[in-house]
Amino acid sequence: MKPIKWTLMLTAAVTVLTACGTAEVAGKESALPETQSLSIIQNGENVGYVKATGKGDATDVEYYVDSNGRGPKHSEHLVVDAQGIPTEWTIAGTSLMGGDVSETFEFHDGIATWKSQADSGVQNQDAPALYAVNDGSPWANYVYVKALLADPDHSMAVIPSGQLRLEELDGVALVSGDSEIALDIYLLSGIDMAPSLIALDKSGAFFADFSESSAIVQTGHEDLVTPLMELARTLKVARAENLAKQLRHTYGGAFAIANVRILTPSAGTLSEPLTVIVHNSQIEKIESYPSGDDLTESMTVFDGQGGTLMPGMYDVHSHASLDSGLYYIAAGVTSTRDMGNDNDFLTDLMAKLDAGTVVGPRITPAGFIEGRSPFSARVGIIASTEQEALDAVNWYADRKYPFIKIYNSMNPAWVPAMATLAHGHGMRVIGHVPAFTNADNMIKAGYDEITHINQLMLGWLLAPDEDTRTPLRLTGMARGAKLDLNSEQVHTTISLMKTNNVGIDPTAVILERLMLSRAGATPPGDVDYLDHMPIGYQRYRKRTFVTLEDAAADRAYVEGFQKTLATLKLLYDSGIRILPGTDDGTGFTVHRELELYNKAGIPVADVLAIGTQGPAEYLGYGDTLGTIEVGKFADFVLLAGNPLADLKAIKAPRMVVKNGDVYFPSEIYEALAIKSFASPPAVLNGGATSE
Repeated sequence: MKPIKWTLMLTAAVTVLTACGTAEVAGKESALPETQSLSIIQNGENVGYVKATGKGDATDVEYYVDSNGRGPKHSEHLVVDAQGIPTEWTIAGTSLMGGDVSETFEFHDGIATWKSQADSGVQNQDAPALYAVNDGSPWANYVYVKALLADPDHSMAVIPSGQLRLEELDGVALVSGDSEIALDIYLLSGIDMAPSLIALDKSGAFFADFSESSAIVQTGHEDLVTPLMELARTLKVARAENLAKQLRHTYGGAFAIANVRILTPSAGTLSEPLTVIVHNSQIEKIESYPSGDDLTESMTVFDGQGGTLMPGMYDVHSHASLDSGLYYIAAGVTSTRDMGNDNDFLTDLMAKLDAGTVVGPRITPAGFIEGRSPFSARVGIIASTEQEALDAVNWYADRKYPFIKIYNSMNPAWVPAMATLAHGHGMRVIGHVPAFTNADNMIKAGYDEITHINQLMLGWLLAPDEDTRTPLRLTGMARGAKLDLNSEQVHTTISLMKTNNVGIDPTAVILERLMLSRAGATPPGDVDYLDHMPIGYQRYRKRTFVTLEDAAADRAYVEGFQKTLATLKLLYDSGIRILPGTDDGTGFTVHRELELYNKAGIPVADVLAIGTQGPAEYLGYGDTLGTIEVGKFADFVLLAGNPLADLKAIKAPRMVVKNGDVYFPSEIYEALAIKSFASPPAVLNGGATSE
């Protein structure tokens, strides 16, 4: 796989200053400015800050985020040497959901010593190396950039392992107020799931850490967030388009895969060995194996080796990004429902997916509507009045969204009118249960689906005046250990769901992650893939999200999650529609979500139907997707094993086909610096060259 070259294509509003890759990087000043302040902006609103105060070789950093009722809040102290490489680093505070953070690093006399949530160790280090903080702030990226600028090849080993690399992109000049600000743009990569974009001003100060959906920018220049996000989109789109050209295979519009057993989800059965012939985007013919005369010499034929061909999987709770598309496809997830995004970005991404210029699953959008409060999630549309909420429903209806999603801070009194309006447009109403109400009331108000199983269960666990806009929506689940599933309140809610045909998007995998992750240990849901991932992501996953005062608190979360799985089984037994969602973007969590359904007691065959045919039909695609049949879209996954006998077989796709385009997960993972899980199938007949 060739390395992906980042290029810059900018609108006329931005001036390009320097050519990519100039030798200018070597001469940057490495000393840290004495004071800096940066604002954290999401959906155009300030949700936190990074404040750094430097004196000599030492810097103190305050990091604060409050978005959607949660966010990390901690202090850092670091000391760097003459080359800008940290020799001391301490971090103390709380993480995303309030879990304790206490991290230390020291490097003296060639010996590195560290302790973090993920791990601890002592390591001899002869050459310069950068410590990869586990619970750091965006300031860490600035420290890395400054150190790498001083390094001759702009690459450096990482403690405890890995390699960080810095690439200079084209510089830009942005207009802020009455002044023009020249910026140097860098790409930092090597230890995380996706590269980071960093901007420094000409003094060498930290100006921005930015992506296509948010930005951390020097205080006083918040007006540049939009052009920075547009710049990030331009850069990431260029990278995504280059990856698409390398990773998508079309084989002249026709190919076949021979000797496969087709999974029929609704029946829970595998066929006898068959050959599937694909022409353009559709399945043209399915015939017995060995095949007859339909396989021409000009057709590429893959050897399925008796493996399973199953329909593409679904994630009905995603938040799409340019980075997530390849992860989903590599995992065999060919369709998603987006549950909240920057609306302009999502529209543009869906157009690019439809045009085939980038790779990713097809997307069904849900229109995110939040109420205005100090705890609001900064995404989608935020309504301050009932009329604004109704206007938001109309806005999404005008753009053909099939769902609206209601969020935590919405005024429950507005929901009946919103639901009536949405239903009049032919839309479904889904979402969180707003604070200070419960699922029963929202079902009566018009909900068609509950988002997250904890949002359902909290109505049985909390007092009416307890506020679920805070991390209580997670920490309150520890009370589930004592929940009586035979109680009247539980039966009442489930009866309402059945009567009103209300489904559930459980996202059990995220509840498991938040409730059961423990510092220093691989979370149970990540065991099968984590050691394949970049070191930064591996360490990030080994953390505690909740505060554990003692062994009893720990046990309450463990037992609370077990009751969550018991609730899931009760919903299944009661005939409630279960829709597989993850609230994640890696694809790996789709596998774990389905695995958790089976651990809850749902039969494997039904789990596979829930993951494939069920959501296809629910989302309105049953005529074209969800099963492998002649005339339907070629949308399937080749597995080596039989998932009916061992559900873990879904975790290692060998080949993924979406709309007739062929992808090999091993190639995708190589491009993403991830160790692959399975080899691609052999080609029996060379046929047409891959295009």
